[in-house]
Amino acid sequence: MSLLSPVARRVPVWVAILAASVPMFMATLDNLVVTSALPVINRDLGAGIEELQWVVNAYAISFSAFMLMAVALGDRFGRRTVFLVGIALFTGASILSALSTAPWILIGARALQGVGAAALMPLSLTLLVGSVPQRMRAAAIGIWGGISGLGVALGPLIGGAVVEGFNWQAIFWLNVPVGIISVPLVLLALPNGFGARVRADIVGLLLAGLGVLALVYGIVRGNDAGWDSAEILSALVGGTALLVAFVLWELRASAPLLPMRLFRDRSFTVANLVGITFSFGVFGIVFILIQFLQVVQGHSPLEAGVMTMPWTLAPMVVAPLTGLFSRRIGTRLPIVVGLVLLTVAMVWLALSLSATVEYSVIVVPFLMAGIGMGLVFAPSSTAVLANMAYADHAKASGSNSTLREIGVALGIAALTAVFTGAGGTITPTGYVDAAIPAVLVGAGALALAAVIALALPSRRAERAAAAALADEQSAASLDVDEAVTAAV
Repeated sequence: MSLLSPVARRVPVWVAILAASVPMFMATLDNLVVTSALPVINRDLGAGIEELQWVVNAYAISFSAFMLMAVALGDRFGRRTVFLVGIALFTGASILSALSTAPWILIGARALQGVGAAALMPLSLTLLVGSVPQRMRAAAIGIWGGISGLGVALGPLIGGAVVEGFNWQAIFWLNVPVGIISVPLVLLALPNGFGARVRADIVGLLLAGLGVLALVYGIVRGNDAGWDSAEILSALVGGTALLVAFVLWELRASAPLLPMRLFRDRSFTVANLVGITFSFGVFGIVFILIQFLQVVQGHSPLEAGVMTMPWTLAPMVVAPLTGLFSRRIGTRLPIVVGLVLLTVAMVWLALSLSATVEYSVIVVPFLMAGIGMGLVFAPSSTAVLANMAYADHAKASGSNSTLREIGVALGIAALTAVFTGAGGTITPTGYVDAAIPAVLVGAGALALAAVIALALPSRRAERAAAAALADEQSAASLDVDEAVTAAV
């Protein structure tokens, strides 16, 4: 028996997909579910635009900062065990969020939610890959990617429906029954795989987490404090220095949080560069646009969510299909096409924005954006893991999710900085003129992601790399089996 992968349980594939995906869907949903409630939170808790950014970014920053540590803890103590701890922490933090009575309490609760979510996103994919047969993995990853994208995309719609039907607190109460149901499902369907049991990289965690926090803080505060002020320069320079120190530390650490050797693989490196620039552009734009529909055009949270449905529902159909076809056509083509569609859609929206723009004008770019996101999600996950040995799946998946969450935080901070720098305010008359340059900056980031994606390996190169990896793993498995036999 090979020691390279966990023993698969005899459970239906759909049960394994459900067990891995439901908690992950809950975590990705909460990335943007709160955006529909921001205008209401602004009124109820008296939160300004800077505090509203932190309601979203506190989640994204802690999510990204603790993700790789959760992977390391999963390797040491059991991936399913840490996954279950993440579910419990996320559910408890959701209760605290719902009970918040001041902006700072909500921001703190959201940060704690992000810590719980950090255990859910990367470990869900690793547990899923270890639970399904090899022939089903591409399809399972495709479905997982579709559900992941759906969680992010449906955030504004679900948030809007809940806020309008109940109140903003209810968007957090929803997580409680989902978390409770997920625990027995995970215990039933997912094996408790282990990885290398190494010492936790606390230094790496602190350097990366504080570095990202300092950068986001500097971007968020830049317009108010002055970009040339000591406060902002120290935050930006200090954050950059901490991230450089993180890379240098990881190169010499015996048990690195982020193994730099993974970046020797071209597919992994390019997919991660695409992931961070894609997230920077698209989720920064979502933060701007969802408030435009409510603040400027006066739509209710539910109406705003329904209006974005062509955008939010398209990935549900496109991503699983793309995951299936990517085995034949490779990952580069769908990712590049998807990013081009997104870029065109965002430029179209920016040039169409006005207080009186008709929905018929923006519905087509909304649909284009949804198709584009669906084309990107699943192949990106496939490209990240394409040439990774099973032992590196958790680290590789965690690295990708970490960089994408960093992109979310930086994108929201940067595009909001562009918005406020252009004189934008959360009022019907002070929004549109400042939103246009912010959306165009996001479109520029998506265009850059499309150019970067051209460097992904061709389908022929992917097949050659996959064959080489299979031979290497087969040889390693044979060596392990021979060693076990000799020991016996």
